[in-house]
Amino acid sequence: MECTINWLPGSGMAFLAETGSGHVLTMDGAPDGGGRNLAPRPMETVLAGTGGCTAYDVVLILKRGRHDVRGCQVKLQAQRAETDPKVFTKIHMHFVVSGRDLPEAAVERAVRMSHEKYCSASAMLAKTAEMTTSFEIVAA
Repeated sequence: MECTINWLPGSGMAFLAETGSGHVLTMDGAPDGGGRNLAPRPMETVLAGTGGCTAYDVVLILKRGRHDVRGCQVKLQAQRAETDPKVFTKIHMHFVVSGRDLPEAAVERAVRMSHEKYCSASAMLAKTAEMTTSFEIVAA
């Protein structure tokens, strides 16, 4: 996997990430740090990537179990250290999974499997952050 980050000097503190798969992501800093608040902060993209990684796992696990999953939302709340490096210290992920006749045990298992076995992003962040999860099921 590879990624190239380019600073966009005319923008203050914005950066353009070009991924190895050919996609582009823009990041920017807060105004008090020289940015113009035009895009997510780099650490927000880390958190978003982690949410995407675990949501992917949960959906895939449920689909492989032949469950009628129709939606998956993950709401992440994170706390960071007060001093540099300001690593994540606590992350809570709340899953809202929708579908038809989804067994609670299957959703619970999918969330657990993602965090115990498959999600490499949350496994990395768990080195510094206390990771917790919760979920709810919505009929769809």
